[in-house]
Amino acid sequence: MTEHAPSSGDVLPRPRDLVGYGPRPPQIRWPNGAGLALNFVLNVEEGSEYSLDLGDGRSESALTEVRASRVPRGQRDLAAESMYEYGSRVGFWRLHRLFTTRGLPLTVFASAMALERTPGIAQAIAAAQWDVCAHGWRWIEHYLLDPATEAKHIREAHDSILNSVGRAPTGWYCRYSASEATRTLVSEHGGYLYDSDAYNDDLPYWTRVGERDHLVIPYTMTNNDAKFVSGDVFSASQFAEYLIDTFDVLHAESADVPRMMSVGLHSRVIGHPGRIAGLIRFLDYLQGKSGVWICNRDSIARHWTKLVPPAQEAHP
Repeated sequence: MTEHAPSSGDVLPRPRDLVGYGPRPPQIRWPNGAGLALNFVLNVEEGSEYSLDLGDGRSESALTEVRASRVPRGQRDLAAESMYEYGSRVGFWRLHRLFTTRGLPLTVFASAMALERTPGIAQAIAAAQWDVCAHGWRWIEHYLLDPATEAKHIREAHDSILNSVGRAPTGWYCRYSASEATRTLVSEHGGYLYDSDAYNDDLPYWTRVGERDHLVIPYTMTNNDAKFVSGDVFSASQFAEYLIDTFDVLHAESADVPRMMSVGLHSRVIGHPGRIAGLIRFLDYLQGKSGVWICNRDSIARHWTKLVPPAQEAHP
């Protein structure tokens, strides 16, 4: 898997890899002999989304309780703003209590401006020792940015999160999709261990960005509470059942091959009481399960780098 360096200022498209590990993934174990690495991700975006007060000319319409804004474009959608505020005012703290009281690790995909505007949340993340993956300086689409602007956002996200949390983000993840320039720009920045701008595997993998080795830790749109607002699932029990089924299959497979499972969460979505009940059921289901490592994302990156350095990663 090789990515070509930019030439004459132009970033060349990322090549596709339709093969991956195929039938021969690396034969490693996670810490303590576990076969399955399980990582919970909390997306903290509230306050960095599109809004008129930030000069965007429109309000955010994605991942709210309605499919599309009912307010004319160009006017403030106070309902949408209020739905986002629920995440930072209530939802985050409900999830914070859930994970801290159970002593469970959590990775935060943080939009830097969201932490700037909610310093109490930044302080709670720091105190909980949760690892942070930069989710943009703002929660906007990087595939709409030109490379120079995108590089600026990548730098500002890193510096801002370092200032807000007291430690730098270890990874990078765009809103939904990267641009063709993103991975090159993240690699060139040099401050990130990995990116998660991929959905194509159940394991981390190395790729080449120019002359550099670059680690990718794929994320998920399937094990994700966004299914609530898309209408794919409605009840907490449906969400719990889907997570349990996913876990059971991966857990069984991990007896022979290593596996990784990500669970994507949003404060304004799963943070509602009728939804978090499904997450609680899944956490209860995990109790007593052997062979599973519940971990931070940066721990996955460090473990993979140690056991499967780029030169040792074998592909069919």
